Amino acid sequence: MAKRRRVSNLMGLAILSSVVFRQMHPYEMANTLRGWGKDRDFQIKWGSLYTVVRNLAKHGLIAEVESSREGRRPERTVYRITDEGRAELVDWAKELLSEAEPETSRFRAGLSVMAVLGPDEVVTLLQQRLAAVEREIAETEATRQLHAPRVPRLFLIELEYDLAMLAAERAWMRSLIGEIAGGTLPGLDEWRHHHETGEMPADMVELAEESVETYGTEK
Repeated sequence: MAKRRRVSNLMGLAILSSVVFRQMHPYEMANTLRGWGKDRDFQIKWGSLYTVVRNLAKHGLIAEVESSREGRRPERTVYRITDEGRAELVDWAKELLSEAEPETSRFRAGLSVMAVLGPDEVVTLLQQRLAAVEREIAETEATRQLHAPRVPRLFLIELEYDLAMLAAERAWMRSLIGEIAGGTLPGLDEWRHHHETGEMPADMVELAEESVETYGTEK
């Protein structure tokens, strides 16, 4: 189970991973994270950068080193990681690598209700997603190849993970599309009949009613 952390926003972890190399002011942190591609890994919302930095400082995970101002530019505060911050970075990384947590997926949610659409439309939509996934695979592989000559594999391992997950999704979607288009998906005839006539299959009605009786009773 995920721990309750003083700063729970994953952007905090990204910031700690940047200042562990050297002290920085927030503008440098942002440039470093962009340069490393961490905005993709952590789904960073840049508008909250300064808020997260302040929270890290408030909880003693980073500390101010100095503040300076050049001309009419805003004041820049340089931060360093603290011993507590290093310990938090290590512990957080251990948690993320070792614990399996269910992650919300928009695609999974769509699959759970795809029966509201007709089989032919679902095939068309899945083919659209499949094309997008194939583009994502090509772009991710191009990024990996671009950086591979000068960046150690250790620092590109998340791209390998992305490629593996995308390849698995591509293979599964191809199989599902084939089952629907080829007429071999179990329950396909009932699914198609429902969308042609508007009649709900009797067995599905019965199953839904059983679920209501089983889980819908107030206790």
